Amino acid sequence: MKPIIGLLLFFTASCALAQDEVPKTIAQSIGNTLEFAQGGFMAAAEAMPEAKYSFIPNLGDFKGTRSFAEQVKHVACANFGFFNEMEGKTPPEHCEKGGPSKAASKAELLQYLQDSFDYGNKVLPTITEKTALDRVDGPYAGPNSKLGIAAAALWHISDHYGQIVEYLRMNGIVPPPTQKYGLAVR
Repeated sequence: MKPIIGLLLFFTASCALAQDEVPKTIAQSIGNTLEFAQGGFMAAAEAMPEAKYSFIPNLGDFKGTRSFAEQVKHVACANFGFFNEMEGKTPPEHCEKGGPSKAASKAELLQYLQDSFDYGNKVLPTITEKTALDRVDGPYAGPNSKLGIAAAALWHISDHYGQIVEYLRMNGIVPPPTQKYGLAVR
């Protein structure tokens, strides 16, 4: 019985150490939160059946509202826009309308979204103490600093996550991040 108690104490201490760790860089600090937002958004995008990707809320004043698919495509395009600006590249045009990508099916949109997150995770580590306040110009949250653009990207993903959660719930789907807590409402 004593070895089990020792193992339990070791495991508890290890977990406490991991929880006490904090990011060591600016990029890690915002990157950890960005990964959390990305995970929730990807899970929500995957949870909606392809047949419902054309869903647009219609109870209330939703004139001109994006479909679920358009929400996903918009976020993917905007991710490329924000992180292109951080690299000094020309961002895609018209992300408010989905941008230039031809992605249309659920599989294509999920791949486009994943690619945009992968790209952001590649660019994000370039933010250092030395570069965090470097000026960034462009139509997506510019003019701003690199850190400001990264924060805007995080806010943008989170804002649209809040919107697509409503789309899921209107279709009887509990958002995956809520499901993991065993809750139907959260």
